[in-house]
Amino acid sequence: MNLSITRREFLSQSATIAGAAMATSVVSNPLAALGAEFDQSTLQVCDTHQHLWDLDKFKLPWLGGAPKTLARSFVMKDYLETTKGLNVTKAVYMEVNVAPEHQVAEAEYVIDLCKRDDNPTIGATIGGSPQSEGFQAYIEKFAAEKFVKGVRTVLHDDDREKGLCLKPGFVKNIQLLGKLGKRWDLCMRPDELMDGAKLADKCPDTKIVLDHCGNLSVQNTDKKLRKQWEKGVKALAERPNVICKISGIIASADKDNWSADDLAPNTNFCMDTFGEDRVIFAGDWPVCTLTAPFGGWLNALKEVVKKRSPEFQKKLFHDNAVKFYELG
Repeated sequence: MNLSITRREFLSQSATIAGAAMATSVVSNPLAALGAEFDQSTLQVCDTHQHLWDLDKFKLPWLGGAPKTLARSFVMKDYLETTKGLNVTKAVYMEVNVAPEHQVAEAEYVIDLCKRDDNPTIGATIGGSPQSEGFQAYIEKFAAEKFVKGVRTVLHDDDREKGLCLKPGFVKNIQLLGKLGKRWDLCMRPDELMDGAKLADKCPDTKIVLDHCGNLSVQNTDKKLRKQWEKGVKALAERPNVICKISGIIASADKDNWSADDLAPNTNFCMDTFGEDRVIFAGDWPVCTLTAPFGGWLNALKEVVKKRSPEFQKKLFHDNAVKFYELG
């Protein structure tokens, strides 16, 4: 008998045992099947938006204009501490908009993390610039790398023009991602989501993830903007190659006076529009700490969905992500 076990194996096996016990309880208790007595602490969590940055290794130009609380290194040790006891058994790293000359090094850094057994990270969405002529050569370096699941370029930065994602070269490179079996994270302004839907139409063989529920602030009072956002979310949900990441929402709440109820309208709209098989949870740590710690955000979303079925909750927090990212 092999008595040695890695941290990753321990987390996964422990969660599986807990899940099996929960499943038995659900079967024996009809009320639990309806979610009335479902023990949410048994949920396995797959965090699909894990940020890490080591300022001794990489330059992040955007930090110059970011809140001071983010202007330091956030490394795996910090992530393990902040998620301790929360049943995070798997994680997918999300690129952190490093300086362009550091993109390859960032990818190699996180691939190394994925290969190690001392952390839950087993996949990565790396940075890249589909608008650049060198993108094909860049992404082909990682075409055979199983840990690289996809690419993201934030489209709501000030220097990113409206309609950028629909330019021919950009579209061609997103199509290339699909041919390589890689995904594309769509992170854009809430009033431009229709462009995202058009991009999805042009790239039907590329799996696309709508980041942060489409980036509408929970404090938004502009009715016109909300209508544009709702229209865009609905349009994206109509495209079968698009799923929605339930993330980022907490960062837009009032840090001094917020509750789960403040997050519910936007999160529920996205979950109901995309349906239970096409939504995935994401921590967006450490950005979430602008308002709440990782556990604060996780527990707030659990509160929002507590009346939904155990099956829905398991899909949202773990199962859909494992399937979508082929995490095994």
